[in-house]
Amino acid sequence: MSSLLLVAVSGVNAREFYFAPSSLEGDGLSQQDIDLSLFSKENGQLPGTYHTKVTMNKRYIDDKSITYINDKTGALQPQLTPEQLRQWGIRVDDYAELAQLPANEPLGKPLGDYIPFAAVTFDFNTMTLRISMPQAAIDVHHDDEIAASSWNDGVPVLFTNYAFSGSERSGEDQTTLSSQYLNLRSGANLGGWRLRNYSTWTQSDETQSWQTINTWLQHDIHCLKAQFIAGENSTRGEVFDSLQYRGINVASDDQMLPYNQRGFAPIIRGIASSNAEVSVRQNGYVIYQANVAPGPFEITDLYSTTNSGDLDVTIKEADGTEHHFTQPYSSVAIMQRPGNIRYEVTLARYRADDNQAANEPLFAQASVIYGLNNFLTFFGGGTTSQDYQALNGGTGVMLGELGAISTDVTLARAHLDNNEQHDGQSWRLMYSKQIAATDTNFTLASYRYSTDGYYTFADANEKHDASDNDWSYNYSKRSRFQLNLSQTVLDSSVYISGYQQDYWQTSRKERSITSGINRMIGGVSVNLAYTYSKTSDEPSDQMLSLGFSLPLSQWLPKSWASYNLSTSKHGYTTHNAGLNGTLLDDDRLSYSLQQSRTNHDGGDSSSVYSSYRSQYANLNAGYAYASDNSQQLSYGISGGIVAHPAGVTLSQPLGDQFAIVSAKGASGVRFANQRGVQTDLFGNAIIPSLTPYQENVIRIDTASLPTDVDTDATAMSVVPSRNAAVSTQFSAHVGYRVLLSLSRPDGRVIPFGAVASVDDLSLSGIVDDRGVLYLAGVGETISLTVKWGNSAEQRCHADITLSSSSDTPPGGIRQASALCKPETNHAE
Repeated sequence: MSSLLLVAVSGVNAREFYFAPSSLEGDGLSQQDIDLSLFSKENGQLPGTYHTKVTMNKRYIDDKSITYINDKTGALQPQLTPEQLRQWGIRVDDYAELAQLPANEPLGKPLGDYIPFAAVTFDFNTMTLRISMPQAAIDVHHDDEIAASSWNDGVPVLFTNYAFSGSERSGEDQTTLSSQYLNLRSGANLGGWRLRNYSTWTQSDETQSWQTINTWLQHDIHCLKAQFIAGENSTRGEVFDSLQYRGINVASDDQMLPYNQRGFAPIIRGIASSNAEVSVRQNGYVIYQANVAPGPFEITDLYSTTNSGDLDVTIKEADGTEHHFTQPYSSVAIMQRPGNIRYEVTLARYRADDNQAANEPLFAQASVIYGLNNFLTFFGGGTTSQDYQALNGGTGVMLGELGAISTDVTLARAHLDNNEQHDGQSWRLMYSKQIAATDTNFTLASYRYSTDGYYTFADANEKHDASDNDWSYNYSKRSRFQLNLSQTVLDSSVYISGYQQDYWQTSRKERSITSGINRMIGGVSVNLAYTYSKTSDEPSDQMLSLGFSLPLSQWLPKSWASYNLSTSKHGYTTHNAGLNGTLLDDDRLSYSLQQSRTNHDGGDSSSVYSSYRSQYANLNAGYAYASDNSQQLSYGISGGIVAHPAGVTLSQPLGDQFAIVSAKGASGVRFANQRGVQTDLFGNAIIPSLTPYQENVIRIDTASLPTDVDTDATAMSVVPSRNAAVSTQFSAHVGYRVLLSLSRPDGRVIPFGAVASVDDLSLSGIVDDRGVLYLAGVGETISLTVKWGNSAEQRCHADITLSSSSDTPPGGIRQASALCKPETNHAE
């Protein structure tokens, strides 16, 4: 008996269950000619073409529209072709039966019948096609690598990325001083080619200057995992010091590889006593300028012209006084994974620093870095020109939990402009590590020692003018120590950054230090900062700052009060109290109110500063007034202007890669994690910053969708190549939300479960048990086709015109009734 029961239960579990439609509405529904067979199946879905995210072995590989049909179980099966499989890196030609099929025709059988152990499943809810593929069937496989076939070179665009800032200062004698600064990074993309120009414009009182820093043409070299650059640019500065050049350069691009190593850029920290103007120069060019509020500041969005080369930072206070310090900037310790090679080859003419008297000879430079195993990396290279030759060789060693260290030596022979020849060596030691156990982060620690006869390529090309003030020419560099360190101590964050450099045949030194400590005490943020700078023959400059920040969320949402005390070497002390905060739902608007008092001339000052992230640009403005009747007005705007196939779109400041998003005319659509970004009147928006060669997911903020906008898909994935402008679309529907009551000519309502589709639109819905259909994003006229079976008698068509009722708000749910006529009558 038990055996018979087990067999009976097994038989019940094995067969397909059928849910009778009459169970929903009794016998009345069973008398209607409705076909619900598709929905009675466990995985039943409507066949069609769906925009699909494709993953293989849990890795994203593509995003495209794929056609699906129903199999015997009602589940959707993709219509894949051998050509698609090849693009996804599958070894089609290794499987004879699969290789013989037409390249662009769908497979006749499931993929697993051609490739053993392969399987394909489609998740309708997330619109994701998941492919499980044996590793032996994949051409190139890295766990975190995006297939090169998925890299998107983007669409043709013309764009400019601008940052404009200015200030107007009037003193107590009513004299007015004004200054403006414009930073332009412009470009054009066509296919895989990128043309770029980096220029700046400055104006101060009656003087102005326009500088073209770099112009270059760039293209990916996929087979070499490298970038080709022709024009004006700079070398990477990993083995030798970074050099500006005018010529051609081929360099490997690690971001094309899995586990890529990101580039290094310093964080510049400083202290401002008032609403100040901060300028950053590298190689003589002003590469950054902005206005900051009183107190400590951080610059984290620096766009550098080279990968090494110290940064000269100038803080110009509201009263015109200036503070200077140098931020060291160089590459980190050199390490590579086993078997990986980084290389760079340059054939070009040397470009001297701006306003520097120097020779600009033709030169050739090559460098290579090779990872031997998990512990050792070897690197070296050479530089040669008519009057200069140098060879470099070194080793990087992985120290496990202690970090990574590299050491190298450069041998150089230089024939100087005064006909003197010098031979010398330069030894370098670099160290970097994040020690998790002690929460210590060495961004970079390095030491360089050079003999008396050693000259870098840049120093060797300086022209001799017999000036005693020319340190770099008359006194060759002896040693240099550089450190960037952050550490957590007793729940406090401590940081120090600095360098010291001395020269042969003189006791004078260059030195710069920035340090500080941050701590939270009972919800109050406390910070102490110190800066010291000594350059060339100028006297040293020092400043000490103590600050507090207290959140005021209980009384004023998203706000905090601040107090800052700063004092300089010359005895000038400034007290500053302020109120700061953000407004609007996504914190697009920020504000700062400040009151200051200084013992310098006994002056008091008041200031207000605000910034706003709009969909078209970032705006900022500030005003300060002092008791001596001096005033300062500061202002700025930054953003991008992009001309693309769908029109011209204004945006927030652009990154190297960006996305052009179209919502098919729907305006006001916002995006998750993108402050202030939304579609414009034409339904277009710019997502300003993407990561190259990686999957970037763009998501619609569904909670903020306008009432007259509906969308089927809320997330899209893009994989841009370097400097690409990729285009993507969301299927947004703009129009009314409607409840339609559908009936047939004989008075019967449309059967429950009937599928209704809007003609010429990718809109559809299912009729409920009362013959009511809900649609979103439709216009005032609707052409509708309804189907509840396969025969002609199980189809009908309705043309609906919504009444323009004044009491129905745009985007509100309208109601209408319509007669659905048989398709045969409609055709007649």
